[in-house]
Amino acid sequence: MAKKIFVESTFIRALPGFSIVGMANQSIQESKDRIKSSLLSIGFKFPAQKITVNLSPSDIKKEGSHFDLVIALLIAFQNSDISCRDFFIFGELGLDGKVKSTSAIFPLLLSLARQYETLNVLLPHDMMEKASQIKGLKIYGVETLHDAMEFFAQKRYEAPYIPIKVREFFDEKLTIGGKEYFYDNPKVLDFKEVHGHRFLKRALVICAAGMHNILLEGSPGSGKSMSIKRLRDILPPVTIEEVLETQAYHAINYEDDNLSAKRAFRSPHHSSSKPSIFGGGSAKAMAGEAALAHNGILFFDELPHFSKQILESLREPLENHKVLISRVQNKIEYDTKFLFAAAQNPCPCGNLLSKVRECRCSDLEVARYKSRISDPILDRIDLYIQVDEEFSKEETESSHEMFQKVLRAFIFQKNRGQRSLNAHLDEQEIKRYCTLSATAQETLDMAIGRYGLNQRSVSKVLKISRTIADIDEKESIERTHLLEALSFRKR
Repeated sequence: MAKKIFVESTFIRALPGFSIVGMANQSIQESKDRIKSSLLSIGFKFPAQKITVNLSPSDIKKEGSHFDLVIALLIAFQNSDISCRDFFIFGELGLDGKVKSTSAIFPLLLSLARQYETLNVLLPHDMMEKASQIKGLKIYGVETLHDAMEFFAQKRYEAPYIPIKVREFFDEKLTIGGKEYFYDNPKVLDFKEVHGHRFLKRALVICAAGMHNILLEGSPGSGKSMSIKRLRDILPPVTIEEVLETQAYHAINYEDDNLSAKRAFRSPHHSSSKPSIFGGGSAKAMAGEAALAHNGILFFDELPHFSKQILESLREPLENHKVLISRVQNKIEYDTKFLFAAAQNPCPCGNLLSKVRECRCSDLEVARYKSRISDPILDRIDLYIQVDEEFSKEETESSHEMFQKVLRAFIFQKNRGQRSLNAHLDEQEIKRYCTLSATAQETLDMAIGRYGLNQRSVSKVLKISRTIADIDEKESIERTHLLEALSFRKR
């Protein structure tokens, strides 16, 4: 969470100098040369005095070049009756006085907007369009240090605020219950290229409509990875808050992209380290792949090849949708509400399920391979599908057709008053929304006794059944919906 920092300055009679105090790190100390050059470029004459800038409170570590602009303004207005007290000011200065944006500004704005109802913000002009998507901000943009000085000198902020007209970042928009949701049309990878696999495509529609975790198992070349890479294009629409959260996490990791309604897709290699997956760092806790996949997909290809430590560490983000990075110097919590998708071979050689190739693995090798994934992790997988390796020339549904099914199910969920998608319903919401018909309840009771389902498994089956019923646009869960949900269990 962003902390409010007050910037103060004073000129004192002493040998000329320029110092910044208040636990400012190296990036802020380096700003002194940028600030001097910028002020000289607009004709400012430094007095024969010592300039001291204080960043308060002094017990909080500060870092980042976005302090440049406010420090330069305080020095320039030191002997003027001009106040910047009601403004949050961000911007890095170039040597010629140009105000530049940094990757740290956007997540700071998003965090501040959650803490305060209204904010006056002065920032680089090239950030205005993106920042205008954050509600509660009065945004004023400047291109140079001279523009910023004139803004305060002429008290332009006293004029009636006119929100800037911004271009639309998203292709399509729909409104449900007064809430706006966005999605993009272009499909770079189309499911039409995946021939056959009707059962697999049905499972992926259910997976996308409820954001359910999924595991595909099959022989090499059967289409597992090919299908999951196309899953991103059929995911449900997003809110502007979800878009901004995703953008903020990417900005923290210096991946400053344009705003997009396309959900995140992260696919780390199985040789990745634990900190790269879950985040880490001694001086600054960076977001890992799990946080960068927030509101999108985290895809583990060749699941058993990931280290045991990484697989077991998945429990917390999959269960609580959060990951806590705890260090001596700082503790940071990231949201990780992602769809977990995984693919694996049935055995080390990959031919155990093949009808045309012979498996070369011994029973012990197969058992050791499968034991790499513990039952608690498998228990958090909603949909398990064995992918057929047979090639088919049959053209089945395209990404557009599959997305339309997901979109109808999404609208059906939101019209029911749900805040979360089905995979993320809590126990109270399951009782409220997952209503069973009499025959479906009888079938569930029989399944609990026959398969020995635990509480988590029952909740999982109910949420998948709810998604299948939403695709059929049915208010209550019928027996056919429940039976289909049970068919996705890992046996």
